[in-house]
Order: sequence, then C-alpha cells, then structure tokens
Amino acid sequence: MNQALRIVVITPDLDPAMSADTYEQEQAERSRSLRIGLLENGFNLVASLPADVFLAERIAQLQPDMIIVDAESDARDALEHVVVATRDERRPIVMFTNDHDSANARAAVAAGVSAYIVAGLQPERIRPILDVALARFEHEQSLLAELAEAKSELKDRKVIDRAKGLLMQRQQLTEEAAYARLRKTAMDKNLKLVDLAQRMLDAVDLLG
Repeated sequence: MNQALRIVVITPDLDPAMSADTYEQEQAERSRSLRIGLLENGFNLVASLPADVFLAERIAQLQPDMIIVDAESDARDALEHVVVATRDERRPIVMFTNDHDSANARAAVAAGVSAYIVAGLQPERIRPILDVALARFEHEQSLLAELAEAKSELKDRKVIDRAKGLLMQRQQLTEEAAYARLRKTAMDKNLKLVDLAQRMLDAVDLLG
C-alpha cells in the first residue's frame, strides 16, 4: 500500500549551490535527504512545493494521499499554509523538524498533524513513521465519521419524535399508532421516515 501513496513534500525553495548561508545549505541538504529517503523506500513523490499562497490550489490539482512538511524556523508559517490548504479535504500530514519546543508540537497536533517528528530523517525511520501516521489518520477519520453518523441519527430521531408527538396530540393516537401511521405513510409515498416527518413539521410551521 505504501508504494501507491502519492506524497507531496512542503519545503523551502532553497538551492545550496546558490546560497552562501550555511543554515540554508543545511536546510537544502536536509530536504534533499528526505526526498531521497522517500524514493528509496518506494514512495511516490509527486511534487516538492513551497509553503505559499498557491499551495491550496496546487494540492487540489495534485490530489496527494499524504503531505510531508519539512520545515525549521518557518515551521509554524508552513504548517498554517498546509492546514488552510487541506481544510476542505483532510489528508494525513507528517511534519519533520528539529524544533524541540513541546508547545509547538502540541500546536501542530491540534492543527491536524498526524505525526510530529523531531530529528527523524534517517532513511530507515521514514517508512514506519509514515505507516503509523497513515494508520492514525485513518483511525481518526473513522472516529469522526462515526461521530457524525451518531449526531445525524440523533437529529433524525428528534425530528421523528416531534412529528410523532404532533400526530398523538392532534389525532389522539397512542405513540405506537402514531409511529405506525408515519411509517406506513412514508412507505406509501416512497420517502424516508425522517423526510416525511420533516415535511409534516414544515407544513405545520407554514400553516401555523
């Protein structure tokens, strides 16, 4: 499965050959090592992008399975761009950094980062790190989907209960009889029970 993962790396646009700054050279070499490590581990590296205002558009075009953020001093800015870019379509985000500040790590996880890795660019660590990040992301998405489904079911139940109560009040029906009538009418009209109940409530609101 890992070999099919399409990965975008977010990293500063640095060229060590064009920079006399030692830090920038180290950063560029670090980014190069990361990309080589991904390729050596069989991952599909589809692009290396800077964290700028065009990032959301580029990610939407590329549709990667995972995003890796490789950032140091500008880690917070880079992460903000990535979070905005993935706000409407969540993806697992892995962040490699040398920032040991625990507050920044907590902020990154709260923002949606699946894995925050400090000084973890050794090639042999990349595959297990991405495996765990992907598993964690999928687990979180599953929990969110279950929560959304539970909320939807609760909302539907409240609508049906209101419609049932309306029938009980206006037609002097028992709870069981009101539910049976709702269910039969929904079947006759080929509607979901909750949709019929909502139509009833809307009609009552309209007519007062």
